[in-house]
Amino acid sequence: MSIDMSQFFQVFFDEAEEGLAEMEKLLLAVNVASPDEEDLNAIFRAAHSIKGGSATFGLTDITEITHVLESLLDRLRQGEMALTSEHVDAFLAAKDVLKSMLDGHKHGAVVDLDAVGDVRMLLQSLSKAQGTPPAPKAPPVAAAPAPQPLIGPGGTKRYRIDLPTVTERDADALAEELAMLGKIEKSKAEDGHWTFMLDTVESVDDIVAICAFIVNVADLKISQAVIPVQSKEEEQGYGFFAPFVPKEELERQQGYGFFDDDEVQDAVDRERGYGFFPGFIPLDISEKKVNAEPEAVHPDDAPLPITEQTAEKKAAKQAGHESSSIRVSVEKVDQLINLVGELVITQAMIEQRVGTLDPMLHEHLLNSVNQLTRNTRDLQESVMSIRMMPMDYVFSRFPRMVRDLATKLGKRVEFVTHGAATELDKGLIERIVDPLTHLVRNSIDHGIEMPEARRASGKSEAGTLSLSAEHQGGNIIIEVSDDGGGLNRERILAKARQQEMQVSDSLTDAEVWQLIFAPGFSTAEQVTDVSGRGVGMDVVKRNILAMGGAVDIRSSKGFGTTISISLPLTLAILDGMSIRIGHEIYILPLGYVVESLQPAPQDIKDISGQGQVIKVRGEYLPLIPLYQIFNIDPSFTDPSQGLVVILESDGKKAALFVDDLIGQQQIVVKNLESNYRKVAGISGATILGDGGVALIVDVAALLRSSRQLNDESVFS
Repeated sequence: MSIDMSQFFQVFFDEAEEGLAEMEKLLLAVNVASPDEEDLNAIFRAAHSIKGGSATFGLTDITEITHVLESLLDRLRQGEMALTSEHVDAFLAAKDVLKSMLDGHKHGAVVDLDAVGDVRMLLQSLSKAQGTPPAPKAPPVAAAPAPQPLIGPGGTKRYRIDLPTVTERDADALAEELAMLGKIEKSKAEDGHWTFMLDTVESVDDIVAICAFIVNVADLKISQAVIPVQSKEEEQGYGFFAPFVPKEELERQQGYGFFDDDEVQDAVDRERGYGFFPGFIPLDISEKKVNAEPEAVHPDDAPLPITEQTAEKKAAKQAGHESSSIRVSVEKVDQLINLVGELVITQAMIEQRVGTLDPMLHEHLLNSVNQLTRNTRDLQESVMSIRMMPMDYVFSRFPRMVRDLATKLGKRVEFVTHGAATELDKGLIERIVDPLTHLVRNSIDHGIEMPEARRASGKSEAGTLSLSAEHQGGNIIIEVSDDGGGLNRERILAKARQQEMQVSDSLTDAEVWQLIFAPGFSTAEQVTDVSGRGVGMDVVKRNILAMGGAVDIRSSKGFGTTISISLPLTLAILDGMSIRIGHEIYILPLGYVVESLQPAPQDIKDISGQGQVIKVRGEYLPLIPLYQIFNIDPSFTDPSQGLVVILESDGKKAALFVDDLIGQQQIVVKNLESNYRKVAGISGATILGDGGVALIVDVAALLRSSRQLNDESVFS
């Protein structure tokens, strides 16, 4: 029966991309002068895992690059040469070509083979830069009648495996797994460490792959022992272990890696069947050669993973150890969320139906419905947490981009992040990447000054660019800040007049800053491949508004600029307050609601040409009559007879005049635009407990336009 290997290829591609992302993260954070040993080991393990997987699946082009990369990394972590910034640049370049090669095999994307060859030559030259030290000689072996062989009958080899400190249970479990590779003997030293002797025809990589499930590979010591000549006494069990050959000598003599100078191992791999699997053939990228420039936004942009949480590399149940995560396709998660949404609607319907029953006669039924409500709420929160992803998924893309762009522009930039663990809905996190990318590039290009200019103004030569994320109520606030020169009010106004925009010197700073979001607006003196064409900032704002968010700018000349983005945490299920105007029911997202009250007549004031305001605790707020905006016949036209709901969004407050409050409930957001059309002032719709449809008010848009209110709708 043919086995479909495509599922295993998908796992390899996912894990390889995770390994490359982790490698880049560690390389960008490494201290070149004094690198952390564990960081070097982690980078080496990532390269080693990719090499092993690519060789197993027959992706020999990737195996060749990772073999050279692994060899250089091994010399660095063994202390045979000192780490330099040139090494880091070479490793980052290797990461880029490996990513492109993975995309070539996975999606059929074009691969720049010249770049692949250049990186391989660069790694090889760096490896030989300080001269390869001679391989350590094997310790002297006692005189013997005949030389002891390294390979026994049938290609059997003997390995000594020295484990780090593990429990006896783990040692027994590991021994059982290794026994599938051949004959194993185990012993325990006085210091508590276990040692295995394994006779097998399999490779060291197979041994490491099994051990990796229980122990850290970096703490594992494997060396090859010679195969003892069996005498009669030895056959009866009276023999002793032969002297061991160090691992370095074994690598030199046997070349048990995937490639060596004579390419002997290629033939071994072919004999063992590596690369021949039914049901899936990796794409051939050998002739797909193009010298394409990298994308302007983020050339190393990785595809969205198929898991909601990053799967651990040591996943699977091995020797009594269970993985802490599993891979689940996004389609299955979305389907689960949709079903929970329907369950929430059904639960609301049941709750409304039993609300008319006599609590004395139907006590047990009402208790059961209350329990159902609690369970539905817990289920909804649990399922929604699956959809949430940490902002680190977005933030981790920028250190490399900042480093490369700063180097290109001749600037020094220190990049810091805060709140990377803050979670946001998956759908929003995918759409926020491009806007943030443009803002970060703008901060480096236009915000942070050249080192000479910073030094002249009394600043440090290195500018600081920070990305932060935090929760505020039902929203997440993402800020891009720099300590550069700040926005130039006069230049922005001059450019606006040049483009025949209606501006005046009386505009506030906040209003002037908003001009940079106009289409085609740019104050750059010259166009570069980084920016200056005036495209992007208008798209940034449009995309953020489309996500139900808002963008604000704070800037101080000479001290820097902060661009703040406010987004709802999720677009799927939220808490809402039901309000009534006439016979119509509307929903207000609860995250915007501050309080509700019935105003006194003396607290309501008329302002000529500007509608009405209401005094709340000494503060005058614009009064928004919702019945005028949506052209509805209300029950009351006097605010003192109805109710007002105080709303707040992006630092702005307003009082919404409604007839009545119905209550608070969970609502399942349905996209109105995809099912009907876009309606001004409405962000979506939901299904009520009685089966009717209620529209969800776009509070952010309402408050942004409140100053325009008069006798006509602000949404004209």
